[in-house]
Amino acid sequence: MPTTLELLEEHRLFGGWQQRWRHHSSVLGCNMTFGIFLPGPQGDAPPPVVWCLAGLTCTDENFSVKSGAQRVAAELGLVLVMPDTSPRGDEVPNDAAYDLGQGAGFYLNATQEPWRQNFHMYDYINEELPALIAASFKVSDRQAVMGHSMGGHGALMLALRNPQKFASASAFAPIVNPCSVPWGQKAFNAYLGEDREQWRQYDSCWLMQQAQQQLPLLIDQGDSDQFLADQLQPEQLEAIAQQKGWPLTLRIQPGYDHSYFFISSFVEDHLRFHAQHLLA
Repeated sequence: MPTTLELLEEHRLFGGWQQRWRHHSSVLGCNMTFGIFLPGPQGDAPPPVVWCLAGLTCTDENFSVKSGAQRVAAELGLVLVMPDTSPRGDEVPNDAAYDLGQGAGFYLNATQEPWRQNFHMYDYINEELPALIAASFKVSDRQAVMGHSMGGHGALMLALRNPQKFASASAFAPIVNPCSVPWGQKAFNAYLGEDREQWRQYDSCWLMQQAQQQLPLLIDQGDSDQFLADQLQPEQLEAIAQQKGWPLTLRIQPGYDHSYFFISSFVEDHLRFHAQHLLA
């Protein structure tokens, strides 16, 4: 292992290992932690990676502790990488509100003060952390990405901007149209400024309309989600997908809310969806 990685925790789990690591991020200008699940070996081929992006207020630990994803990942031979949701630390800018600052990085590169020094989560997730994972662990270059809520926004946006990197993408209750909903408008105005042209590059609806290359997408959304009507609106993305003949499956799940109880109910479907494309 490179000396830049410090092992914080390690737990045996379903024949594999759940680990938590700390490293210094030059992109974010602070120390960062991430979780990784390494399945037991299944032959000589290095396993593919599924990125698991968490939502507002979450850290790198929410998905690893609450989703129950590792059992299926172990069976399928998938590595799970669970990054943090923002830069962290006493020197990193923050806000009193839950939907801005630390815990609310929105997977973008901020251009406005005081955020622009540290809040470069797009470059961190798209470039720096994948390079670190590739250099430090025996993994394949086959990748997929999934996420929840703000992380669902991140997963879809990253995949739409980088279709050559990902075999597939999926999301639970994603923010699909951040330019048009309160969470996205607040964050984008703070991080990117008032020029809405700059916002579009992080909006999945706009990105899908412009896209030249398609990749398969799966979205699950609970119909009892308290954020469905005003913040999430997955039907906006579904309408564009239908216009473009995009391979998007949107499943509305009756009675489910926005919580990790919802995620853990359907995470197996998502991992099998990704395995189908990663292992093809």
